[in-house]
Order: sequence, then structure tokens, then C-alpha cells
Amino acid sequence: MLKGSAWMTAGSIFSRILGAVYIIPWMAWMGSSYPAANALYAKGYNIYSLFIIISTAGIPGAISKQISHYNALDEYSTGNKLFKQGLKIMIFMGLLFGALMYFGSSFMAAIFADGDPRSIPVIQSLAIAVLIIPILSILRGYMQGYSDMAPSAISQFVEQIARVIYMLLATYLIMKVQGGNYISAVVQSTFAAFIGAVVAIAILLLAFAKKLPKLRALSRNGKAPEKLNKNFTKEIFEQAIPFIILGSGITLFNLFDQSTFNQIMRMFVKATNAQLDNYYSLFGFQANKLIMIIVSLATAMSATAIPILSGLFSKGVKKDIEDQISNTLELFFFIMIPAALGMYAVSQPLWTTFYRYDQLGIWMLQFSSIISILMGMFTVLSTVLQALYCNRLAIQYFIVGLIVKVAVQVPMIGFFHEFGPLVATSIGMGVTCFLMMRKLHKLYPFDPNRISRRISGIIVFSLVMFIAIFFINSVAFKFIGNSDRIVSVVILVIEALVGSAIYGYLVLKTKLADKILGSRVERIRRLVKIK
Repeated sequence: MLKGSAWMTAGSIFSRILGAVYIIPWMAWMGSSYPAANALYAKGYNIYSLFIIISTAGIPGAISKQISHYNALDEYSTGNKLFKQGLKIMIFMGLLFGALMYFGSSFMAAIFADGDPRSIPVIQSLAIAVLIIPILSILRGYMQGYSDMAPSAISQFVEQIARVIYMLLATYLIMKVQGGNYISAVVQSTFAAFIGAVVAIAILLLAFAKKLPKLRALSRNGKAPEKLNKNFTKEIFEQAIPFIILGSGITLFNLFDQSTFNQIMRMFVKATNAQLDNYYSLFGFQANKLIMIIVSLATAMSATAIPILSGLFSKGVKKDIEDQISNTLELFFFIMIPAALGMYAVSQPLWTTFYRYDQLGIWMLQFSSIISILMGMFTVLSTVLQALYCNRLAIQYFIVGLIVKVAVQVPMIGFFHEFGPLVATSIGMGVTCFLMMRKLHKLYPFDPNRISRRISGIIVFSLVMFIAIFFINSVAFKFIGNSDRIVSVVILVIEALVGSAIYGYLVLKTKLADKILGSRVERIRRLVKIK
């Protein structure tokens, strides 16, 4: 669990860092055309994201789960047949939705981009990536089914490197060397998604070729499948649908805010459309973009937990499932609580670095940082329930939470105004997480006392870290001022190092890290000379 989560977390975090850093030179080379170029890029990518969700259809997660299930039963050949059928489906989905996106680009520009003709070539360039992204996704799902997270993480990171190199090189040549227009530069920047996907597939195929002799041996020596007439297509989609619904959970909460915020706010405050759009942007886009970096930590752990728990469920070892649930929850809190409180503590330099100083935005980020714990918990718990074949229950609990969110949205906005949607989200997510946790404990009575003792230690150490960073903030910004972006970057780096050092020292000194991460932590303790 720890090894897999480390690989997936590293791949996710490094990819997100690259995805943020490329903006600096890209923006400089676009010059005065940057606002228009950025808007055009965003329009195309929002449509692309929608098509990726539809075309992959939750199948990679389903493949990972079912491959692990058959492997646990020693039916490796059945798992391979399932994968081959899934690969055929993914090739078909890529061709279908890539073609729809390419040939329907004018229609999509009219519907999703306010009829902007400049977005048509951008959409078409992204359609080419949609052709092969489903294949990339299922290859990752297959590897994860064997609990081999390294190829997925490495391919994710290399994909981002290839994408960023191509888009920056193309943008520089078009804008600076040839003196071209920004539309051509944006088209090449979005086409970079295809370049990245090709490189990632190549990495996965190399890993697959390296693993092939072992896979053939497992298939040859495993059990012959009892049912040769299985409907693999039906099985794949039965497992994929819950992944689609629950994987879109946070997005559905956000879409409800996007659809209702302005209308409900007008019931309680007098504000122009521009003011309301600004309020929504602060929490719905800007703060959300930052907290999703730490929510991705939970997503990485979820990807690791699926094959482990699915395999244990197939073997029917209840005690091992209980232990694994405890391990998953402890690892989640061990990483998520300090990450959330840390983001809360550094919110001022972090916000100023990305968006320039805005006190309301900083408050939004602080509140959102706390809510990110519930979002991450929802991601982990829903995945655990799916891995244990409690798909319907997981969906039911999510729907209950969404209904609660809808029900309390108006009164929460009435009481808290622009903070209302965040309060409503925390209530809805809280209800869902409570129901999921209660059901998990009922089905697999893991030790809540052990978990609560360790969480208490995590919270105390995280608060010590939080207070130290808060003190640095108070001193630094009192003498330096709020708005300097370069100074904010320096303070942010210092606070991140200090906070990590404090939390790391405390969990190593008290040996809390050993209890959660295992005995190998002793090596780290010796390395940093902590007794």
C-alpha cells in the first residue's frame, strides 16, 4: 500500500507541479495575447475533459479491480481475456468519440464556446488525443490490477514532460521565431496532449514487454477458468458505471454550485453579475484548483487500494480486509491532515504567488483547505466500498450527501453568503463520509480505537506545525507587506521546508511514523540521526 501510494502520489504531484510551472514561460511568450490565448486554451480543454470522461467511462478502474479479483483466484488467463475485451472496447470508444469531437467541432464550439470560431481548430487538435487516451487509460488500469503502480506513475510524469516540452517549443517557434499568431500557438499547445499520450503509451508498452514473460508464466501455471462463456463486456460496464458516478462526485457538487450560485446570491445580496462571477471564481475555480492538488493525494491512495482490497475480498480473508482498511485510513489521515492544515497555514503566500494578494481569496482558500479533508475522505471511502463490491451502497450514500447539499444550499448562502456553497459542500460530504464509514465498520469491524489514537497524534503534530508556520507568516508579512509576489514565493518555500521538518521530526521522534508506515522508517530515523 505504502509503495504503491508513494509511486502514484509522486507521479501526480510532479505532474501537477509541471502543469503549473509551464504557465510562466508560456504566458511570457504569448505577450499581450495571453488573456485571449488562455481563454481559448481553457475552452478547448474543458470540452476535451468532458470527452475523456465519457470515452474512458470508468473502465480503467473497473479493469484494475477485476484483474486483481481474478489474480487472487489464480485465474490469470481469465483476467487477460477480460483485459483484451476491455482493450477492444477502449479502441472503439477512442475512435467513436475522437471522430465525434473532430467532425462535430463546429457544433461544440457553438454549444460550449459561445460560437467562437477560433475554438474549432483547438477542439480538432484535442480530438486527435481522444483517439488514443482510452488505450493509455486501460494500460494503466491493467498494470494497477497487478498492484504495479510504478509504470503508471512514471508514464504520467513522462507524459507531462513530453507535453510541456512540445507545447513550449512550438509556442516559442510560432510566437518568437516566426512572429505568428496566438491561435496557431494554442492549437499546437493543445495538440501536445496527443504527443504526451503517445510517449506515455510507449513507456507502458516497454514496461509490459519487460513483464510479459512473468505474465505468461502466471497465466500458464494458474487455474483454468471455470466459466468460458463469460460476458466480459457486460462485466466491464457493470463495474465501470459506479466508477463513473463516484469518480464524478466532487465535480457534480461543483457543477451544482456553478449552476445555482448567482441566482441564490441575488436572493440575499445586491451585487452585479461581475461581482457574483468574481465570488464564484474565488472558491469555484481559483481555490478549488489549489486544493485539488492535495485531494489528488487521496486519489493516488485510492488507485493503490483498489487491487489490494479487491484481491483480499476474492480470497475471503475478512481479518486481512479489516487490517487493510485500517492501514488505508491511517495512511490517508497521516498525509491528508498535515497537507490540509499546511495549505491553510501558507494560504497567504500561496494565493499571492498564484493569483496576487486578495484577502477574500485567502479566506476562501483557508476554508476550502479544511473541506479538502472531507473531499479526500469521500474519494478514499467510496473507492474502498467499490473495491469490496459494495457499489450500490456507495452510490446511495453519495446521492444522500448530494441531496443534503442541495437542501441546505439556500439557507447556507443566506447565512454565510459567498462562503455558503462551501459550508453546504462540507455538510453534504460530511453526511456521505459518515454513512460510508459507519457501513464499512459494520461490514468489517476494524479497530476504531487504534485509528483514533493515531489520528489524535497526527492532529496534535499538525497543529504544532500549523502554529509555527502561522508565526512565520505574522512576522514576515508585518514587516514586508502583503502584495509582493517574489517575496511571497520565498516565504512559501521557507514555510514549506519548516513545516515539513517540524511534522517529520515529531512523527519520527515519537515513532508514530513507524506504526503507520512500518519498520522501514527506522532507516530514515538513522539517516537524519533522530533517536
